[in-house]
Amino acid sequence: MVYGKFYVRFQMFVVFISVVLIGSCSGQDDKSGDWMIGPFSKLDDSNPCLVSDETSVFNCPVNRVMINWEIKDVFNPAVVVRDDKIYLLYRAEDSVGLHLGTSRIGLAESNDGLTFTKRPEPVLYPDNDRMNLFEWDGGCEDPRVVEDNEERYIMTYTAWDGNTARLSVATSADLVNWKKHGLAFGEAYNGKYRDTWSKSGSIVCKLKGNRLVAAQINGKYWMYWGDSDIYLATSENLIDWKPVENENRNLKPVFSPRKGYFDSELVEPGPPALVTEQGIVMIYNSKNSATEGDENLPDGTYAAGQVLMDAGDPGKILKRTEEYFFFPEKPYELTGQVNNVCFLEGLAWFRNKWFLYYGTADSKIAVAVYDPKSYSPGE
Repeated sequence: MVYGKFYVRFQMFVVFISVVLIGSCSGQDDKSGDWMIGPFSKLDDSNPCLVSDETSVFNCPVNRVMINWEIKDVFNPAVVVRDDKIYLLYRAEDSVGLHLGTSRIGLAESNDGLTFTKRPEPVLYPDNDRMNLFEWDGGCEDPRVVEDNEERYIMTYTAWDGNTARLSVATSADLVNWKKHGLAFGEAYNGKYRDTWSKSGSIVCKLKGNRLVAAQINGKYWMYWGDSDIYLATSENLIDWKPVENENRNLKPVFSPRKGYFDSELVEPGPPALVTEQGIVMIYNSKNSATEGDENLPDGTYAAGQVLMDAGDPGKILKRTEEYFFFPEKPYELTGQVNNVCFLEGLAWFRNKWFLYYGTADSKIAVAVYDPKSYSPGE
């Protein structure tokens, strides 16, 4: 009888520890969560790893004045591993623009993934170009970056004119000089979605060495996008994208918010979705509803979940976490431009660990790390 009580308590302890380690997550019809990426540990000694800088100046080509281009906030970064270094492409705001500051995209590099050196000027920004109509004076926001097979970098970002967010595409060979290709959906269906609110393009990729390389499935590239429901789009060239529609020729959601859950108000893609042995794993961001959400989270909290899609059918969900695996808890995550926000956007395989970069309270950037010990990085 004594042994039996001990055994039961031991089993309860094991279950408790398992839940803590995976962030209290389980997938649909899944008890182990072994398809997920993580658990991640926030690096308190290094966080926040990137903050705003009132000394950085830039001669804005649109209004032709010197601007303290990252004086207000830095957040929501993409990440690239190149030459055994981590590169962050991050959103930075000035305090001049009409819409809470104009956003530009800066570049910072690191030898260890923890301490960064910034370039003094942004690398992608509103200019006197054909995208000015869509980018001024809200700016260029929230980049995500993958590579193609020719080692060209493909960036999806939000062009924001102050009224409508439009998903856009740029490319680069060196992360510094970027070519804007225009609106991701500008030509699809004869321009049907040109002025549709669209954000957060997460291109499906594979890990090749330490590179996240866009993956073709059934002869096409695929991208998850949206910041209410999450949708799909396809492309043949990674530049021009075509949203996936239903039989009624309307946008077809892949998945949506859930009443009573942490993701009850909106769902939004995080870093580039990753093809694994189990399927396509996508980390996604979400917002907790004030009226129909998770009562254990403050109203409006941005926490993160994960979803597993079929590798042969990117629109088919196999599993989805019932609980958030990442949420605001640190002072720099709880208070800022927008309180209670962890917004996950950059994922990198670096020195045999997963490095996850995220915006905190729309004000700073932080990093968390997962060491899988025996993970095989793919091709």
